[in-house]
Amino acid sequence: MSVVCTGSIAYDYILSFKGRFKDHILADKTHILNLSFLVDDLRKRRGGVAGNYAYNLTLLGYPAAVLATAGTDAAEYRDWLLAHGIDCHGLKLLEGEITATGFTTTDMDDNQLTGYYGGAMGRAAMLGLDDAPVGVEAVIVGPNDPGAMIRLVRECRERGVRFVFDPAHQLPRLSAEDVSEGSRGAWILIGNDYELELIMQRTGQTMDGLIGLAEIVVTTLGRDGSRITTRNGIVDIPPAPARRESDPTGAGDAYRSGLVAALLRGLDMEAAGRVASLAATYAVEQVGTVEHAYTPAEFSERYAEAFGAPMPEKLWPASQC
Repeated sequence: MSVVCTGSIAYDYILSFKGRFKDHILADKTHILNLSFLVDDLRKRRGGVAGNYAYNLTLLGYPAAVLATAGTDAAEYRDWLLAHGIDCHGLKLLEGEITATGFTTTDMDDNQLTGYYGGAMGRAAMLGLDDAPVGVEAVIVGPNDPGAMIRLVRECRERGVRFVFDPAHQLPRLSAEDVSEGSRGAWILIGNDYELELIMQRTGQTMDGLIGLAEIVVTTLGRDGSRITTRNGIVDIPPAPARRESDPTGAGDAYRSGLVAALLRGLDMEAAGRVASLAATYAVEQVGTVEHAYTPAEFSERYAEAFGAPMPEKLWPASQC
C-alpha cells in the first residue's frame, strides 16, 4: 500500500541578485517596465509538489509513488527518485515536452520575481488511477493541470480511495465548480490561511460548510503553526522551532506529507499535526525543497525537544526503529 503523489515534477532555477529591485524601478515608468539584472549565483534544483510529497513521505518511512507527466529532460530526476525508493511507474516522460520549470530571482531584501512554465504538466490529465501502482492507500491531489486534478478527485470518490485536495497556487485557474468538486468527499482539504479564505469565497461556504464537504480542513499559518478542523472540533498545532531559517519553499509540501503519514499510521490529530509541523521545519532549514534529511532517531529526538512529549512509537515501522 502506498500514497500516490500527484502534481508537478519540476526543475527550479534559483538566481541571486546582489542588489535591490526597488533601486532599479522608477515609479513613474512602471507602464514601460524593461529591466535586466546581472545575477551573482544560479542553482538548478529538483522540485515540483509531486516529487516533494514523495520525498518527504519516504523520509518518514512511508511508501510513496509518483503519478505525473514530465519531459524527457527529467530522466535524471526520475533516477534520483528511484534511488530514494520512490515508485515511478506512474511518472511519464513525454517526448517533445519540457519538464515544468520555474525561474526565481531573489534580491537582497528577499523579494522575488518568478516565471513558471508548465510544460509537460499541461498533459497530466492523460493519467488516472489506472496508471498508478496497485494498492493505493491514499492520493495527494496537488496543484496540477486543472483537468488532471478534477479527474483524480472524481476517480478517488468513485473507487472509495481517500484523497487530499491541495489546490494551492492553481486556485486562480480553478473555477468555483472545480473547487467545490475537489473539496467534496475529500479526506483532507488543505491550504494556507489566504488560500482557505479564497476557497470559502469561491465555494460560498463557511468553515462549517467546508467541514460538510471534507472530513478534515487544515489551515497552515506559517510561523504561527497550523489549525486542524474536524467535525469534532479544532486542534491548534504549534510550530516546531527551526534551528535556522534558510528557505521556506517546500515547507508546505513537507507538512502535508507528515500529516498524511502520521494519520495513516494511526496517530491522533494532535500528534499527527506535530509530526507535520516538524517535517515542515526540516524543509525550512535547507535551501531547496528536497535537500533536507533525517533518521527516525533524529526526528523522534527533535519531536520530544520541540513539543515536550515522546514521539508516538507507531509513527515508525518496526524495521526502521
